[in-house]
Amino acid sequence: MNEAISGFSKLSKAEKIKLIAKHYFTDAGSAENLVKSYWNSDEKLQQLHDEFIENTISNFYLPLGIAPNFLINGKFHTVPMATEESSVVAAAAKAAKFWSTRGGFKTTVINTEKIGQVHFMFKGAKDKLQSFFNMIKPDFFAETQSITKNMQQRGGGILDIELRDKTDLIDHYYQLHATFETKDSMGANFINSCLEQFAQTLKEKANEHDGFSETEKEVRVVMSILSNYVPNCIVKAEVSCAVSDLQEKNIENPQLFAENFVQAVTIAKVEPFRAVTHNKGIMNGVDSVVVATGNDFRAVEAGVHAYAARNGRYTSLSDARIENGNFHFSLDIPLALGTVGGLTTLHPLVKFCHQLLGKPSAQELMQITAAVGLAQNFAALRSLTTTGIQQGHMKMHLNNIINQFEVSAEERDIITKYFKQHAVSHSAVVDFIKNLKTN
Repeated sequence: MNEAISGFSKLSKAEKIKLIAKHYFTDAGSAENLVKSYWNSDEKLQQLHDEFIENTISNFYLPLGIAPNFLINGKFHTVPMATEESSVVAAAAKAAKFWSTRGGFKTTVINTEKIGQVHFMFKGAKDKLQSFFNMIKPDFFAETQSITKNMQQRGGGILDIELRDKTDLIDHYYQLHATFETKDSMGANFINSCLEQFAQTLKEKANEHDGFSETEKEVRVVMSILSNYVPNCIVKAEVSCAVSDLQEKNIENPQLFAENFVQAVTIAKVEPFRAVTHNKGIMNGVDSVVVATGNDFRAVEAGVHAYAARNGRYTSLSDARIENGNFHFSLDIPLALGTVGGLTTLHPLVKFCHQLLGKPSAQELMQITAAVGLAQNFAALRSLTTTGIQQGHMKMHLNNIINQFEVSAEERDIITKYFKQHAVSHSAVVDFIKNLKTN
């Protein structure tokens, strides 16, 4: 289709599908049937999904897996994980079981502060702006009272507001830098509503201020928006045990394993090319829980990677050391999560996942999620420093390769048994299936 589509949003769902199938697929009927096959048979439930976003035509499913045996601060959790990547759930579950007999995960929420900013331009004297800000600061709190009332009743609200001078970066550029406590909600709508009121108050008060010239009264607000960088919304997860207790099937020499493990983390601390993949492994676990619980994984990802580069160099989020014969492995990670609002009360499977976790508070969910991230990192580094990452990953990937072919249950069993004893690669599996079908 070589022309713009006009009025697409006004079409019904069926009309949208017909248009797309007609213009982008040679077999329009098959394309239309495929999209409709993913509709939910419950019309009310399907309408709920349709209204989550705009221009909905169908549902795009992710597998929802379960990782049991997470012992966190003395309590066992069965964790839901929504992901499409092979071996993620298996790796998390295996690491959880490993540490469940070695004291489990210890987690601590260090802080829960969130941030929002009003970005504005002011062409005037800096000292006059600072004096003006000090004078009207109480007005920012007073004029958002209707917005913050319910949040304050839950123990949250606006923590502080600062005037920040950024004129060294951009001429005439300043910020209202505000910090918030949003308790069990992620708080995006709450924060943005407060910020927009701050901006309105700022402009109105500046226009009325007798101490400003006519030019200075023209405060120009560029934008008012929360930040997904939350360096003061941090949770720590850690595991530890005697080095000798690390011994298991694939760890015959626990001292050597511990030393290689620590070295692998050290490499991720100094080598950005390794650190990115190292942290991606952590996020395999974190994102899976974030998605399953209806939180914003894009916001979490952006904030986490900014935090990994907070000192001017991208580095590992986790840390490992050997001390007095003990192995220590830990993770500090920024996680702005919510357990109320958004999809948590709308999406039936999200509600299911929260119930599965025991209806955690936001701080409890932060701790569970961090523990899964640490477990995922441990599983990846254990594989990398022992058997190699591909052995376990390709075993899990075997089903994905098999599913590309039409094989019977008997043939699937033969293929699976064969590759329990042989290395898995895409070409090896394809060749084996071809030979199986011709013999």
